[in-house]
Amino acid sequence: MTLDHSPKTETSFGHPASEPGHGAAPPAPPRPPRKPVTRGRLTLRIVITLVVLGLLGAGLYGFNSFRSKAIADFFANNKPPPTPVALAEATVQTVPKYLTAIGTLQAARQVTVAPEVAGRIDRIPFESGARVKAGDPLVQLNDATEQADLLAQRAQARLAELNLERYRDLRRSQATPQSNVDQYQAQLDETNANMKRTSALIGQKLIKAPFDGELGIRQVNVGDYVNPGATIVTLTDLSQLYINFTLPEQSFTKLSVGQGVLINVDALPGRDFEAKITTIEPQVSADTRAVKVQATMDNRERQLRPGMFANVRVVLPPQPNTLTVPETAVDYTVYGDSVFVAQSQKTPDGKEQLVVERKPVKIGDRLANKVEIRSGLNPGDRVVVSGQLKLANGAAVVPAETNPLTPPQTLPQN
Repeated sequence: MTLDHSPKTETSFGHPASEPGHGAAPPAPPRPPRKPVTRGRLTLRIVITLVVLGLLGAGLYGFNSFRSKAIADFFANNKPPPTPVALAEATVQTVPKYLTAIGTLQAARQVTVAPEVAGRIDRIPFESGARVKAGDPLVQLNDATEQADLLAQRAQARLAELNLERYRDLRRSQATPQSNVDQYQAQLDETNANMKRTSALIGQKLIKAPFDGELGIRQVNVGDYVNPGATIVTLTDLSQLYINFTLPEQSFTKLSVGQGVLINVDALPGRDFEAKITTIEPQVSADTRAVKVQATMDNRERQLRPGMFANVRVVLPPQPNTLTVPETAVDYTVYGDSVFVAQSQKTPDGKEQLVVERKPVKIGDRLANKVEIRSGLNPGDRVVVSGQLKLANGAAVVPAETNPLTPPQTLPQN
């Protein structure tokens, strides 16, 4: 057996070359050499690239311009319909003027019934909340000791009077000196004084109503021992009330005794009560720079109660020729107050159309759902009173049939 010692050939990658007869691929033909890129061919490529980019940019710009014009034409030819709003005219009228303040109601007469002396309660002839008249008994304290003392003093007074008459007769006949007459006269006077003192003490133990009024809640019971000053019940005269309030010192020259005052309370909304100024404090408070004022009102119907919170309006002379608008027409902002004024303009096709313009205004006092306009409007201007949130300068509007901010005549019942 012979061995083949012929050398094995290897490929360029280090693997043994395939021998004939084992499916080896023929060697690849050699590649042709690359042609060198000349300057002219490079310039041509750059020019073609720039032309393509320029065409793309021009197309994109044209598309954006067309889209912007189409959007502008769409909004120009598709305006929103006019906004329905409620309108009202600025009118000139005579308006009332007031000085406003916050006050407190106080009873003209109110006391806390209390005993002057100590004692045990024997009788309480009243009920809580009852109406009493001046002199009606309220509480009876135990006065048995004082009544007994009064009986003894009356007996002493009778004896002293008899002795005095007897010695006067003896003095007329010169049977006794004048000193004896004077002594019995002094005894009689002392006994009468003691009787008056005891009677006053008995009267103090019967507590009576000092004036007509209404009683409060009883604070004691029969059998209680009370000391001087202890609270028994409150007594209030509701037929007349005071209204105490303060005003700035700038208002001092506008106040006078007898001036009318209007009062309303939260317990009776929508109703005004009349009063008159009865007292003006002569001094201005150095702490608050305010003047204290007291007005008096008739309360015989007993609709108001002491201690109530009161809104006070001091009536001043009315101001004529005042421009006013409904209060809802004013738009209050931190940048100032303003209103929307509706004006008639012609559209490009010749039709009349209402458009609004925002105008700044300077407001004054408020009264009865209206507000005083001091500058910024003219009489007869039509202002928007509802629907301002949807408006801007130049917006088209149309008058609404009804004002949604008008309160209904009757409120729904649950």
